[in-house]
Amino acid sequence: MLSSFDLDRPSRQVAEKRPQLQLSFEFFPPKTDAMEERFWESLGKLAPLSPRFVSVTYGAGGSTRERTLRMVSQIKAQSGVDAAAHLTCVGASRAEVDAVVEGYKAAGINRIVALRGDPPEGVGQPFVPHPEGYRNAAELVEGIRRIGDFDISVAAYPEKHPQSPSWEADIDNLKRKLDAGASRAITQMFFNNADYLRYVERARKAGVTAPIVPGIQPIHSFKQISGFAARCGASIPVWIAERFEGLEDDPETHALVAAAVAAEQVTELLDEGVTEFHFYTLNRSNLVLALARLLGRRPAVAV
Repeated sequence: MLSSFDLDRPSRQVAEKRPQLQLSFEFFPPKTDAMEERFWESLGKLAPLSPRFVSVTYGAGGSTRERTLRMVSQIKAQSGVDAAAHLTCVGASRAEVDAVVEGYKAAGINRIVALRGDPPEGVGQPFVPHPEGYRNAAELVEGIRRIGDFDISVAAYPEKHPQSPSWEADIDNLKRKLDAGASRAITQMFFNNADYLRYVERARKAGVTAPIVPGIQPIHSFKQISGFAARCGASIPVWIAERFEGLEDDPETHALVAAAVAAEQVTELLDEGVTEFHFYTLNRSNLVLALARLLGRRPAVAV
């Protein structure tokens, strides 16, 4: 948490780092017509920020496979923004997963976010590989690499994956995924920047040189995000919980507090030299637009 908030500091930092700044945004496949309308509305507002890519998630056990492919294909065609499709190896054979990758390749999708994935029963349940499937994300990355020259992102866990027996095992797993051919790691959401900075330090000491991009989750709804965090092993500092206390029925103040919390987080990371950010949008654009502006990213103006 920042001890003070120098209003001029973000502009000074941004002026220095704007040329290196890279943003990416994550969406999920909408399930209804109303949700799809919001999806395209949010994408329409964020696409002019010229993100490196927009990613679309992949449901447990491949439950949204067709929708993910459709949305990623449409994003590229309609917005001109490069799009990445998520892919997991839960509950599928290698042949089935490879067929999905071939489908992405045929559709002209050259970016994939490769994840082991969680069992349909949920996070925290033991992962059991399909008898004929990929056993982990490193094997999945190798399989994708055999099929084509994809740009591959993998996951990283600043607070350690809940099923990792030790920090050493966790960082070793990250290294295997990157050595298998991934270009970068994107972290799970975190709210204490010290966790991210310590994680990067551990990874660098282990010989990891690839970018480790912080995954930033704006708190659109404290109740919803705290539920997500509990399920995936991400902790929310007490000081953040206290800021949102009593705001369940006060959406306007909630939004202001959410913007302030996220602004502090990205500003502090910017001070630490971070120039790449991945935003979990939950298919909403308002807070992400504000954070992008804080980072100095403005919509591209057509000439």
